Amino acid sequence: MSSDQDTNVQIETAREVLYIEGSALLQMSDYLDKSFSKAIQTILKCQGRTILTGMGKSGHIANKIASTLASTGTPAFFVHPAEAAHGDLGMIVAGDIVIALSNSGESDEILTLVPALKRKGVTIIAITGREQSTLAKISDIHIFARINQEACPLGLAPTTSTTVSLAIGDAIAVCLLKERHFTSNDFALSHPAGSLGKSLLIKAEDIMIKEDDTPVVSTNATLKDVIIVMTNKGLGLAIITDTEKHVLGIFTDGDLRRLFQNEQEIKNLVIKDIMTTLPKTISKDILASEALHLMQKHKIASLLVINNNNQLLGVLTMHQLLKAGIV
Repeated sequence: MSSDQDTNVQIETAREVLYIEGSALLQMSDYLDKSFSKAIQTILKCQGRTILTGMGKSGHIANKIASTLASTGTPAFFVHPAEAAHGDLGMIVAGDIVIALSNSGESDEILTLVPALKRKGVTIIAITGREQSTLAKISDIHIFARINQEACPLGLAPTTSTTVSLAIGDAIAVCLLKERHFTSNDFALSHPAGSLGKSLLIKAEDIMIKEDDTPVVSTNATLKDVIIVMTNKGLGLAIITDTEKHVLGIFTDGDLRRLFQNEQEIKNLVIKDIMTTLPKTISKDILASEALHLMQKHKIASLLVINNNNQLLGVLTMHQLLKAGIV
């Protein structure tokens, strides 16, 4: 068989797999019934945690669902059923909910846990592919993950069944998210290291250069003095304030270059005569992501951070935004 023929066969196989699994997902959306809604309401009323469990491939899917729930407002974690039977069951207490995944509904490791879970007063939600399975019958709520066939041509490897189970988990998480009125700010709180978390949590005051470390000069400073201060601080700017730290103006490297380009007599210049008045300023509580937007909008590389009295608190530069991962 030629290389092109191999490629065509592989693409056709892949399309068949995607078609089988995609069709199963669409069919599952039609199969959802009141048991799904009951599961959502039960989790919403739960005062404890939601614990996911499953063996083999179902365990991997359960682990991912637990992670999705935890990051979208539902306290959740995964417990391996075999480990639970050897002590980890102590992590589950009265008032918790266990969501157990098993395509066959006959996993010995999970069925072994059920009596102990019921004695603890734990609600059991089962997601299985067999409506009359043992787990389906003994659980408090059963969600039937119905499929017509696995995408595996041998009908052995969990493919369609795991895809449908994962999608049901996503559906549960999104329903709970909406019911809890979960926002992007809430999401950021559980993802502080991610780009979204940083953009929604980090404020100007968290990363700005504090006032004591900024290049501040008085209105009567000579250009020579200003250049020395700018060089020592290395921020490419000088901030002009009065004796009470009220911001009066700014002078940047760009301003200095323009002075030279105009070939003016600069030796005796005083900063109050050449500074830019009304510089761009922000409050300390503004989000760093909003500060970035302002810099981009006005094509500048720094913003002065002030209080309500127009007194200098610090400087936020593009470099700080880069270091913080905002850019």
